[in-house]
Amino acid sequence: MRRARMTKAAALLLAGSLALAACASDEESSSASGGSGGSGGGEDLKIGLAFDTGGRGDQSFNDSAVAGVEAAIEELGGEVQELSPNDDASNRGELLTQLAEAGYNPVIAVGFNYDEVIAEVAPQFPDTTFAQVDGSNADGAKGDNVTGLLFAEEQGSFLAGVAAALKTETNNVGFVGGVESPLIEKFQAGFAAGAEAVNPDVEVQVQYLSPAGDFSGFGDPQKGKLVAQGMYQNGADIVFHAAGGSGEGVFEAAVEAGKRAIGVDSDQYLTAPADQQAVIMTSMLKRVDNAVQAFIKAYAEGEVEGATDVTNDLSTGGVGLSTSGGYIDDIADQIEEFEQQILDGEITVPTTP
Repeated sequence: MRRARMTKAAALLLAGSLALAACASDEESSSASGGSGGSGGGEDLKIGLAFDTGGRGDQSFNDSAVAGVEAAIEELGGEVQELSPNDDASNRGELLTQLAEAGYNPVIAVGFNYDEVIAEVAPQFPDTTFAQVDGSNADGAKGDNVTGLLFAEEQGSFLAGVAAALKTETNNVGFVGGVESPLIEKFQAGFAAGAEAVNPDVEVQVQYLSPAGDFSGFGDPQKGKLVAQGMYQNGADIVFHAAGGSGEGVFEAAVEAGKRAIGVDSDQYLTAPADQQAVIMTSMLKRVDNAVQAFIKAYAEGEVEGATDVTNDLSTGGVGLSTSGGYIDDIADQIEEFEQQILDGEITVPTTP
C-alpha cells in the first residue's frame, strides 16, 4: 500500500459520494443535475444502472457503483435511472432491456450475476453501450458493445490478510463469503495467502453463507452474524467478510464478541454506527466507484472500445485498504512492503483457494 493508495483522504472521498447517494431518493428512478457538463453532452447523458442483489443502500458493492455514477454526473451532467432485481432476481434481463428500450445509454450492470443475461440482451441493442462490473468480455462473446470492469480482488484481500495476521492475538482469523463462487473465492484465496505470508501457522477459518447459484448469502445479515459468532467462539479474533449486505451481521457479531472485523468494497467504517466503528479494523477497498466513473467519462468522450476488459488492481489504485479509525497505522510500513512485492512481481497472489 503506497501512501497514495492507503489514505484517509481517499476513503473520505468515497464516503462523501456514498453520503450523497444515501441522501438521494430511494425510488428506482433518480435524476441529477442536467447542466451543460463536459464533452459528453451534459443533458443528453442518460445512464442506466441495474443493481446487484441488495440494491441501493447496501453500504458496500451497489452503493459504490452509485457513488461512481453520482461523481460522473456531477462532472458531466445528465441523469440516471436505477433498477433493482426482484426478490428471486429472475428479472435481470428485463431490467437491462427496459433501460435500453427507454434510451438510457450507457447501461451498467452491477455484478457477475448478469453474465448470461447481458450476453442475451446486449446484441439486441447494438447502438447501446453496456458495461458489466465483475463480468469479463475480453473475447467479445457478450457482444461488441459490452465492456467488462474487473478487479484484482485477490491483491487487496492479500493485504487484508497481512493486516489480520499482524494484528491477531489468537493466531486465528476467519473469512465469511457470501456465495460460493469463483469471484468470492478470489477474496478468500488472497486473504488466506496474505495471512500465511506473515505467519505460515496462522489458522484461517472459512465459511460461505450460501452455495453456488444461491445468491441469498449476499442479503442475509442474520446468517452472517451466526457464522461469524461461530468463528469467534472457535478462536478467531478477526473476521473478514466478502458477503455484501450480510456483512452487517458480521459486524454485529464482532461487537458482541469484543473482537475485530474487516469490511469490504467501500470503507465500511465511515458508514457504520459508532459501536461497529469500534470493531472495523480496516476495509478491503474495491473501487467500483472509480471504475464506473471512469467508464462513463470514457463513454462521454467517445473512447469506449467495447469487447474488452478494464482491470483495476493495486497498480491503478483499484483495490487497497482503508485506514479510517487508525487501527492499522502501526503496521502501515509492513503492509506497504508486501504491496511493493506484489507490484514488483515478487509475489503472485493466487486467485483460487
